[in-house]
Amino acid sequence: MSCPVPELNLRQTSNILYIAVDDLIPVRGRGLPGLDEFTAALDHAGIPAVWLTGRSRLQFDDARRKHGHTHPFIAEDGCAVYLPEDYFHLRPESTISKTQKAVTVRLGRFTCLPVAEALPVAAEGLESLSEDAGVPIVTLRSLSPRELSQNTGLPAREAELSRQRDFDDLFFFAGVSEQNIQRFLAEGRARKLEFRQHGVLWSAAIGASVPRCIRDLSKLYDRALRYHAHTLGIATPELAAGLFPSCERKILLTARKSESETGDAPGGRGVRQMDLHSPRLWEQILEAVTVPH
Repeated sequence: MSCPVPELNLRQTSNILYIAVDDLIPVRGRGLPGLDEFTAALDHAGIPAVWLTGRSRLQFDDARRKHGHTHPFIAEDGCAVYLPEDYFHLRPESTISKTQKAVTVRLGRFTCLPVAEALPVAAEGLESLSEDAGVPIVTLRSLSPRELSQNTGLPAREAELSRQRDFDDLFFFAGVSEQNIQRFLAEGRARKLEFRQHGVLWSAAIGASVPRCIRDLSKLYDRALRYHAHTLGIATPELAAGLFPSCERKILLTARKSESETGDAPGGRGVRQMDLHSPRLWEQILEAVTVPH
């Protein structure tokens, strides 16, 4: 089943940015200075910036609005693409089903392009794995509000939003040895579960794929623009490995005090490095994405 042709009114742009923002906008504490102004400058230049996060749609929406982000985002570590209302003028085709995954689906204020299976499928697979492997886990879904806040270190409202997921299931291991953790993860991967670690918490999903999210979204941009716009990834070293292989150009934000290009950085050759704490960081990135290549 194919999606309708998008009708987004885009200016001529040579790049679509994909920015891994979880290190730039922490759940607690202040974000990286200048991000709001950079976001506004990209909008003024007509350059779309897609944000990537491991957080849920509900958990991430406040941060997006606070920083003035109005473009699509990829949430839950590559489980889905979320399009703001009327962004591509796509009509949701059905609700999420356990038996058939829709091409587009309405979730809250967003049109969603699901890549992973819906949460009930992941939750069922995770619980079966725990029982079969004899490895005890604790899902955030099972915690009381007080326990949830204690285990996440977040205030009650933020903690509740963190466990309201659309696709992946959050959990932690309860008194489990490292050997049994590794056995659990290996058996889960054999069952097509993907795991990602977030401190003491883990997420489990079926079918999550950042590359597929970027590929599907890039096709929509190309159809709206009627030509191919290059994909440019921006990330810190901790998040680059999940993003850079899907991007044609890459900018690595490091703590180094100089700008360079290296083949040793995550993502391989041709990765441009920039100092994360430079007062000219956002100006340098803007120059890099607006100068023709």
